[in-house]
Amino acid sequence: MTHSRTQGGYPPPRRRSTGRTVIATCAVLAVVAGAGYWGYTALAGGSGSEDPQVAEATKELESFFTAWEAGDAQRAGTSTDTPDNAESLIKSVMTNLEPSRTEIKAGTGDKKTEGEVEVPFTVKMALPGAGEYSWDSKAKVIEKAGKWKVEFHTEMIHPAMVPGQTLALDSRDRAAILDADGDDLQSASLVGMVDEKTGKGMSGLQARYDKQLSGGSAATKSVVIVDRQSGQVVKKLTGTEAGKGKPVRTTIDPKVQEAAATALEGVKKNAAIVAIDPTNGNILAAANMPSGMNRALEGRYPPGSTFKVVTAAALLKQGMSPSDPANCPKFATVDGQSFENQDQFVLPAGSTFRDSFAHSCNTFFVNSRAKLGESTLHDTAEAFGIGGTWDVGTVTYDGSVPVSTSDNDKAASTIGQARVQASPLVMASLAATVKAGAFKQPVLVPDAVKKRYEAPAKLDSNVWESLRAMMRATVTDGAGRALKGIPGEPHAKTGTAEFGTETPPRTHAWMIGYQQDQNLAWSVMLEDGGSGGSDAGPVAAKFLKNLTG
Repeated sequence: MTHSRTQGGYPPPRRRSTGRTVIATCAVLAVVAGAGYWGYTALAGGSGSEDPQVAEATKELESFFTAWEAGDAQRAGTSTDTPDNAESLIKSVMTNLEPSRTEIKAGTGDKKTEGEVEVPFTVKMALPGAGEYSWDSKAKVIEKAGKWKVEFHTEMIHPAMVPGQTLALDSRDRAAILDADGDDLQSASLVGMVDEKTGKGMSGLQARYDKQLSGGSAATKSVVIVDRQSGQVVKKLTGTEAGKGKPVRTTIDPKVQEAAATALEGVKKNAAIVAIDPTNGNILAAANMPSGMNRALEGRYPPGSTFKVVTAAALLKQGMSPSDPANCPKFATVDGQSFENQDQFVLPAGSTFRDSFAHSCNTFFVNSRAKLGESTLHDTAEAFGIGGTWDVGTVTYDGSVPVSTSDNDKAASTIGQARVQASPLVMASLAATVKAGAFKQPVLVPDAVKKRYEAPAKLDSNVWESLRAMMRATVTDGAGRALKGIPGEPHAKTGTAEFGTETPPRTHAWMIGYQQDQNLAWSVMLEDGGSGGSDAGPVAAKFLKNLTG
């Protein structure tokens, strides 16, 4: 590298900055008279003239630094007296640290003896996950047989190292995400991922509680010295005073979580199972197939006939009784729009409201819309907490039941279509609310919940009692027959929710319910999964059998 003199006789300073390339800053720094650390006076020790040996030595050192900054270990090695050793260590350091920027600044060169020049220098790197890191060292340049070479040794690269060692990045101890028993949470969708390079949480609870888990430090990795053969950390150079991360404790019951995850094994569709404790809203399980997207808590779907729990509650509130007559014809027409039952079934004369609920008769609910005002479904859904803003401790979708804007809109809404949307979490909570007789906001991370959402509406006890009887009839006499004979007296509601524009329409399969003999409410959802009773039902049965078996 050649240098031109400035007017005052000072050569421009030498500064290298790279993200695998060298950024020249000489022109900027050279305008400050006397600022160059390779200046005339510095090199000559104040003698007033530049020592030619210092100039030659520093020229070779400059080549070494430039190659090192660029990550060219082989070229850097050629400037040393032991090329292979230098190449090996520099390659190791740069590969392990993967700096996005490397800058080496040299200090004042000092001629020790004839043929020997020593130069202090500073290395500064920008490291992924560790931030800015710099250190000071010294280089000795020696003349042999008329050629100047950098005298290479391990301590020159970093003074805290000895032969056989190298620099590396080590992830700081990150606190764990725990289940209700205090063990590591076994749910990839809930836990989320940590970026291997930066050490930061990228998704799920790892991202939401990154600061807590990492101890509050922006740096998630430490610079360490390691033994090159064993890879064992010998000494930690940064992060020694970093705060210790604090675990995130969840409400997940590992037995319920395992039962849910096992029930989804072999399911060919995207699917989710959520389980809740009706007494307090604690989320006991949230399983997804495949893992990754947390559709269990964040998914947005039409709930289909599982929403008939809300519609039935609205009709009960208007004075209907489960034993009231309820016609269930093959079709119902609203302003030219035709609604039909699955497979166009009909119920015999003399069927009741309970029968239409248990068998999931669409036409009965559509034809009952006149009993409901434009906002009735919206207002009734509020008693189940649907549409509120839930403080769960993680990201959730909390449902939406808009006020009806037309007769057709209201008709479709009665059967969980139109603009009605819910997540599997919302529908598990709906079942939990029926059992408890009051909405208890779901919670996943209790320590993070500041204020639980409270339902702005309530329903009378006779409404809850009727809903419980009708959900039990769904299992014993209706579309929820897949749960028949399962211990625990399950109560349920099936749902087959249409979506898309295809003819015939594609459908999501749902089943929601609760166990009479234990504090467990749940929902099962299969995306594009077919029928609630025929497809979601067997998955729900497998889940409950896993718990009892």
